[in-house]
Amino acid sequence: MSQKALLVIDLQNDYFPNGKFPLWNTEQTLANIKTAIAKANQQNIPVIHIQHLADPAMGLAPFFNQGTQGAEIHPEIMAAAPQGEVVIKHFADSFEQTNLEQVLSRQGVDELLVCGMMTQNCVTHTAISKAAEKYKVSMLMDCCTTVDEMIHNIALHAVSTRVELVTSRQVL
Repeated sequence: MSQKALLVIDLQNDYFPNGKFPLWNTEQTLANIKTAIAKANQQNIPVIHIQHLADPAMGLAPFFNQGTQGAEIHPEIMAAAPQGEVVIKHFADSFEQTNLEQVLSRQGVDELLVCGMMTQNCVTHTAISKAAEKYKVSMLMDCCTTVDEMIHNIALHAVSTRVELVTSRQVL
């Protein structure tokens, strides 16, 4: 029997309206992810929040600076999965120099459902990470977004040769 985990990558305030780098289609993506989290909760699928924080050693970043409201995970996401473990990252790949593998191992996870922001960067880099190769990986197309629809679709097409593209309805 497979143990899935839902990775919710960078659902942070800076990517929403009034944030420092608002993305395309955030309200629909937020609604879709909240639905996916509710379904994961019903099926006892662990939800893991991934939070990107800028490296303070590199100076002030355009967004995601530690201790700012913009770097915080969106409150509706935290309310939907308050029990979800938070993994802090500093690179696009959520496995790079984080404890994500240990969190997944502790929970016996062998299948990843990946979603979040931005499709062409952190979501894709996590899904095709060398460290992710030992998992069955699917990207939830309806639960990802980026700067615009064209880049979102280009990124999904590019990654489709490496991971399964599904909707949240198909796997949850």
